[in-house]
Amino acid sequence: MAPLLDIRDLTIEGRSGDDWMPLVRGVSLTLNRGEVLGLIGESGAGKSTLGLAAMGYVRDGCRIAGGSILFDGIDLVRAPEDQRRRLRGRRIAYVAQSAAASFNPAHRLIDQTVEAPVVHGVMPRAQAGREAVALYRRMQLPDPDGIGLRYPHQVSGGQLQRAMTAMAMASRPDLIIFDEPTTALDVTTQIEVLSAIRDIVRDSGTAAIYITHDLAVVAQMADRIKVLLRGQEVEEADTRSMLSAPREAYTKSLWAVRSHQRPERPPPVGEPVLAVRHVSAAYGMMQVLHGINLDLHVGRTTAVVGESGSGKSTLARVIAGLLPPARGELRLAGRRLAPSYRMRPREDLRAVQMIYQSADTALNPKMRLREIIGRPVQFHAGLSGAALERRLHELMEMIELDPATFLDRLPSELSGGQRQRVGIARALAAEPRVLLCDEVTSALDQIVAEGILKLLDRLQEELGLAILFITHDIATVRAIADDVVVMKDGRIVTQGTKADVLAPPHDPYTELLLSSVPEMDPDWLTRVLERRAAPSARAAGR
Repeated sequence: MAPLLDIRDLTIEGRSGDDWMPLVRGVSLTLNRGEVLGLIGESGAGKSTLGLAAMGYVRDGCRIAGGSILFDGIDLVRAPEDQRRRLRGRRIAYVAQSAAASFNPAHRLIDQTVEAPVVHGVMPRAQAGREAVALYRRMQLPDPDGIGLRYPHQVSGGQLQRAMTAMAMASRPDLIIFDEPTTALDVTTQIEVLSAIRDIVRDSGTAAIYITHDLAVVAQMADRIKVLLRGQEVEEADTRSMLSAPREAYTKSLWAVRSHQRPERPPPVGEPVLAVRHVSAAYGMMQVLHGINLDLHVGRTTAVVGESGSGKSTLARVIAGLLPPARGELRLAGRRLAPSYRMRPREDLRAVQMIYQSADTALNPKMRLREIIGRPVQFHAGLSGAALERRLHELMEMIELDPATFLDRLPSELSGGQRQRVGIARALAAEPRVLLCDEVTSALDQIVAEGILKLLDRLQEELGLAILFITHDIATVRAIADDVVVMKDGRIVTQGTKADVLAPPHDPYTELLLSSVPEMDPDWLTRVLERRAAPSARAAGR
């Protein structure tokens, strides 16, 4: 039987000024029905470019310069655009990394989920609505019967990512391209989503390309793994062979990457630079934080972990003054901090700065880096002319980017890791005392993420920063944290030094989080699901 997808010697180029540069260089792959191929590699390896090409699509400024793409016998390179459009969303679906950028904020989730199957004539509206609810249930979304009536901004990032996966599956496609679909998910939610994706792919005979930088995740999902580096294939093998005995030195280096471990620091002394006292907060009538107390100290990193919807990002928004607390107070260096940023004097505004999860949406795409970083320098320090230029060079050197090379570039001309470094520089431009880092490495591959963690570690030592680091990645917690706060349903479950919180015995919720961290073992997900199903089965038998 012919493969569902057959790509041969594919070359894709991207425009750079008046020249064309290769992004994918002579890559070939085959994919059969019901098979999952994992694509891994560093940022810039060409993974997403190759995944989009499987739909017969290239981004603006790119072109297919050679090779062929056959989908079920259809030549996607030479087929007319209207034929390719009919395939996309119907027989080929795409799950993007950024759910927030993929949904229309003006329409309810259910209307966007049923759009493709209705428009493509797969099923009538009523049936599409019923199947959408069934998909929400399989994706472990809360209130599956009612969540579709919400707008995108009314659900958490992890919930929106699962809704996007349901939307892609709504038309029962033959091929799905998953581009980092669990990046925004906490480890407990990730297990349920990975399980749902794996079951749906296997039950329906759907083929899938699974793009990820998380080696432990791809181990659970893929039948085969292809490794890419700078647009070229390094090697390909079945998953078990690739994990146990990679052939190439580059693949072995990926397997060997481990986040750095900082030495244990002594307990904090003196008053905290920022104190959160008995803080509760709400969105409208829905209370999301309940009596939060924590301290941030100079030169220490406090990691906040918990499931999607636990209140982690809301806590950061309260500290930043974006969401005034309903009760409680914030204290900066012992004095009361105004609840809203609008009420804070300039000195307090500069003291607390946030670095966002997605640099793609946090940086103005129409501004060059010198303006993105220069505006807060001008606002907070009042610099101009030569003094401003010197400060821009200092900030670029802090984040290890060459000023002469990068200052006049647009964000679109940078890699994901470089954009995140620019987000750090923009925050540092205010000369803050406290950095709020909201999932700043979750969208980055392990090698790039490790570089960002090392950068933050160095900057903290040099500048004496207190860092609140929100993450769902326990490996990152082990790497960067001094203190750990575990949150669930808007409350702190446990907190203390990293050694105390991560050492057994754990409270049940912390144990759940730690046991949900994927391992580099293709059987790990199956074992975890069986272990968790066993108590339910025993209870049902009583």
